[in-house]
Amino acid sequence: MASRPRRRRLLRTLLAVLVVSSVAVPVAGAARPAAVPAPVPVPLGPLRDAAPRTLAERYAVNRDGIRAAARMAARHGDRARAAALRAMAAPARQFLAFDGRGGGRTAEVFGDLSRAQRIAVIVPGSDTSLDRYGRLGDGAAALRRELGGRSAVIAWLGYATPGTLSAEVVSPDLAAAAAPPLRRFVQELRAVRGAARIVALCHSYGSVVCGRAAAGLAVDDLVLYGSPGAGADSVAALRTRARVWAGRGADDWIAQVPHGQLELPFVTVGLGTDPVTPEFGARVFAAGGGGHSDYLRPGSLSLANLARIVAGRAPVEEAHRAA
Repeated sequence: MASRPRRRRLLRTLLAVLVVSSVAVPVAGAARPAAVPAPVPVPLGPLRDAAPRTLAERYAVNRDGIRAAARMAARHGDRARAAALRAMAAPARQFLAFDGRGGGRTAEVFGDLSRAQRIAVIVPGSDTSLDRYGRLGDGAAALRRELGGRSAVIAWLGYATPGTLSAEVVSPDLAAAAAPPLRRFVQELRAVRGAARIVALCHSYGSVVCGRAAAGLAVDDLVLYGSPGAGADSVAALRTRARVWAGRGADDWIAQVPHGQLELPFVTVGLGTDPVTPEFGARVFAAGGGGHSDYLRPGSLSLANLARIVAGRAPVEEAHRAA
């Protein structure tokens, strides 16, 4: 248990972060584009099987929905959103789910899900939305190339992500709301691809989402990277049978974020123990010298090791990458 002086320092730090965030939110919010209207998506129900024809039909329905959302965004006058959506509606893109309302909800497949023996589900962090989807999609594509054949990578933007400059980013509340849909999504994958190896890759605030979902998340491995915490004090507190990994790049600013969690009246502040510390108990993997947004950068050690974990292989140190 932390000493009383340490808890007081943590309390002051976290409250300072909360105050700064609450001041910054109106400024950041004013700089963001207004919510763009989008049509109600066609209800598709759970994924029942992963046969090529079934997947193709689902992808086609969502492609039509993306095009409809692009037209509505254009009529609204948001050319940037409309252009982004038109790119997402390209014939080669494969969306298992799409809802253009608000910041957007998507699940995009990279690779052939019907044949995949290894499936990675990327859970992104703060400030991820349809307007900033490119980085998530590019990273998923890079991981798919690193993994090679008989693999699939799914970019899962299935929740309302917090803003980096917001009070919500230092609270586990949004993660708690995101945990049930993440569990359901992975359970659907497990039902249709039961023999496949499924791994959750959880970046930044996505680590908190995975931490909250962990007890019922049907994955083989749970990987926390660039993590401010997982909403828990230890791997044991996650109550998961999955192997839990953690990694952080040497130049990632998230290392400076105060770690810990305090229960205050009406609010929980903080996101738990630092996952790369020994007391958390995760298997720590080398993530190279990159920054907070560099984990899926082509050619990086972090990308190579994330791919190795997804494939069920041991991660390597920089000196042994050629082995």
